[in-house]
Amino acid sequence: MARMSAEERRESVIRAALSEFAHGGYRGTSTEAIARRVGVSQPYLFRLFPNKQAIFVAAAERCIEHTRDAFLAAAKGRPPEERLEAMANAYGRLIREDPEKLLMQMQIYAAVATAEAAGDHEFGASLRDRWQSMWDSAHVELGADIEETTTFFAYGMLINTLVSMGFPPTQRNWEGIYEFARAGVGPQSFGAPAAPSP
Repeated sequence: MARMSAEERRESVIRAALSEFAHGGYRGTSTEAIARRVGVSQPYLFRLFPNKQAIFVAAAERCIEHTRDAFLAAAKGRPPEERLEAMANAYGRLIREDPEKLLMQMQIYAAVATAEAAGDHEFGASLRDRWQSMWDSAHVELGADIEETTTFFAYGMLINTLVSMGFPPTQRNWEGIYEFARAGVGPQSFGAPAAPSP
């Protein structure tokens, strides 16, 4: 079997870190757990990344980039009037097929908010840049319509909250979600039990 290059190992660390941080959060995840998942020693891990914060930031940036890429792929080649629905459906598929992406998003917000509250504004700097890039990309695809872009992201954050908190699909908070998004993104898609039939 061919040996992995340092760049391939680095990619393995980012994937493993995304999964570990998604479940354990920044403070609750050890670099030892990440190294163990990748199959390397902690000293080798720190040859690839200078510290735990750098590993978290790399994994968080990757998570945001995957979301942005899903939006762009969904919008590509579609007429403008079809892009919002396509992008919303793509986001639903992303977090349904890979729930760790949603978990990681929530961990990003918590970690950056904690750092900001402690006066560390550098921790979230690159993550804000990546998030802004995602917003800007969606904004362009939605015709640079500020109201539509704001509504799109507001609905996305509401979906994140409802799914993360396990609200059942019959909960009235789901009623305001885009009809097409509600059908494919309800909590039943993420392991929450569907409401019993009457």
